[in-house]
Amino acid sequence: MDLRRCIYFCMVVLCSVPVFGSDTMTGIFDEKIKSLQVRLDGNDFASPVAVLGSADRIRIDFDRIAEDRDFLRYSLVHCSARWQPSGLVDSEFLDGFNEGTIEDYDFSRATTVHYVHYSLTIPNEQVSPRLSGNYLLKIYSEDNPDDVLLQCRFMLCEMTAPIEASVSSRTDIDYNEANQQVNFMVDLERAEVDDPFNDLLAVVGQNGRLDNEVAIGHPLRLQGRKAVFEHLPKLIFEAGNEYRRFEIVSEQYPGMGVDYIDYFDPYRHYMLYVDTPRAGEPYSYDQTQHGRFFIRRADSQDGDVDADYGIVHFALDMPEQPGTMIFIDGDLVQRRFGPESRMQYNAATGRYELSMLLKQGAYNYRYLAVPPGASRGYTGSIEGDNYQTVNEYDVKIYHRRRGEHYDRLIGFTTTRSDL
Repeated sequence: MDLRRCIYFCMVVLCSVPVFGSDTMTGIFDEKIKSLQVRLDGNDFASPVAVLGSADRIRIDFDRIAEDRDFLRYSLVHCSARWQPSGLVDSEFLDGFNEGTIEDYDFSRATTVHYVHYSLTIPNEQVSPRLSGNYLLKIYSEDNPDDVLLQCRFMLCEMTAPIEASVSSRTDIDYNEANQQVNFMVDLERAEVDDPFNDLLAVVGQNGRLDNEVAIGHPLRLQGRKAVFEHLPKLIFEAGNEYRRFEIVSEQYPGMGVDYIDYFDPYRHYMLYVDTPRAGEPYSYDQTQHGRFFIRRADSQDGDVDADYGIVHFALDMPEQPGTMIFIDGDLVQRRFGPESRMQYNAATGRYELSMLLKQGAYNYRYLAVPPGASRGYTGSIEGDNYQTVNEYDVKIYHRRRGEHYDRLIGFTTTRSDL
């Protein structure tokens, strides 16, 4: 191993602890809640970031497996750049009261699994944030506000600091091999930043993942009123591989990635083709949605209430990896490492296996390996790391002004490695 690779490896190990706490991650805490999606309203491919003061809205959709409607309420927590509560009182970051009722709901139609579909957009007439930054929305039953059923993250951005970002496979540690490097420049002309070297925090994430998200407190240099972030070890990411895909849009015919369908009362069972590791195989391009999923049913125009639920069975044909945990990554598991996303090794079949109840639709997923003692996942041992992989990178710029007690989000952009 040459000196550059050795230094990079040490940096990765030292930085492997997530920069944000898990207690404020998007998550579901009630087994009846399913299919949580948090998006920019009107753009299913955008990250949940809205422009403050614009017509943008954040949309939250989810189902609750039930025969009848639950009376659900919600409230917001303003968070710091590192997703810790800011400590602001409600009147400092909201116009109006910090509680609303979810009034938009509908019942499933002609499905074997009965559920109620709920939708919510923020801001709305009940709750209207007036500061930029990170927000955590908590949803709970009207009669038990201390029992949070689910929570989700979204962000409001001032967009006063335009960002020019690029991704290259010619990195500071290798050239068109296994990694990609992000570089970006932030225009601070309108952002009123007094000390760019100490008052900014840049956060960069890959494909919506949280385990390998990085935070950078200082630009490399200033170029006039532009802060330049380039040639920084933290901005080198393993390239990974394209996400795997499957579709469960029909009850009669196996879709993409589905071997066959069975029915065992009360559920349909979608048996996916058995996966195998792709590490070491030649790269093959496949257009994916970078870990997202989309609800739809083949013969319906309104998948929100017409799509049914079934049990999807995942299998990864790979020898047991003692001490290493294998997880599924993607929005279908809210990007969390937990029982709902961890594969279990079955000695009888020689495979890692996991089953989960999912709504009909098109899904992206891939496998991450978490080695002993690590708190983040790696793609290399299962999926492989190919410099050609098309990855999305979100870049967020936070600013804390002197005398203020919260972090403004002043810039945001998404760039891709194939641009």
